[in-house]
Amino acid sequence: MNTNGIGNSYAAQEAASQAAAANDKTKGAGRANRPFGQKEIGTPQLSEKAQKYYEKLKKKYANMEFILVSADMKEEAEANIGKYASNKSLIVLIDDEKIEKMAEDEAYRKKYEGILDNATDKFAQMKASLGKNADSVKAYGMKFDDHGNASFFAVIDKSLASQRERIQNRREQQAEDRKEAEKKAAKEKLQDWQGRPEDMVTVEASSWDELLQKINETVAKSRSDLVQTPSEAMVGQQFDYTI
Repeated sequence: MNTNGIGNSYAAQEAASQAAAANDKTKGAGRANRPFGQKEIGTPQLSEKAQKYYEKLKKKYANMEFILVSADMKEEAEANIGKYASNKSLIVLIDDEKIEKMAEDEAYRKKYEGILDNATDKFAQMKASLGKNADSVKAYGMKFDDHGNASFFAVIDKSLASQRERIQNRREQQAEDRKEAEKKAAKEKLQDWQGRPEDMVTVEASSWDELLQKINETVAKSRSDLVQTPSEAMVGQQFDYTI
């Protein structure tokens, strides 16, 4: 009986098993060496090469805050996108599979980094265009789909828009209450950035221009809801601000 085939088959299986184990070990080592405090959703895994690239990416775009998402948590992360945002910088949600491919594929990497380069300027321009409405936005962010397309989101605190309008009304109607109103506004701003869940609205868009429009519409609606009485709001004053 010829056992060479059996022996060769076993050797091939053993080699494949060892290679898989080595790959897992490399990814595990990469995970273990990650900087303390790195923001993650789920349990993303990166090879050593991808981990090194990811650290370079974050340094290159230090004005952004990256959140690494495991492949199995992408849908949940996107469904709760507003929870992960920060009011300090532009949030970038990106999954471990994209980081792996960016580390290996130069063309793929250039495509995504080009989007990030563009976002730096567009983000600054949009915030400037918002004017006073920017005060009502608690966070901005962006994410990527599997086809290399970026989308954008903003978390808006409706209470801040109402607060601004309320203070203005008080200034006009009762000048003597101005200091009291400003003190109250200052205390409200000290609350946790997330605010009350019922006041938080997340708007999403496929472009910066669309995001700007949706932010302005949402803030305007919040202010109009404040200045109108319930009866006035029912008499032909409704606009469709669906987002």
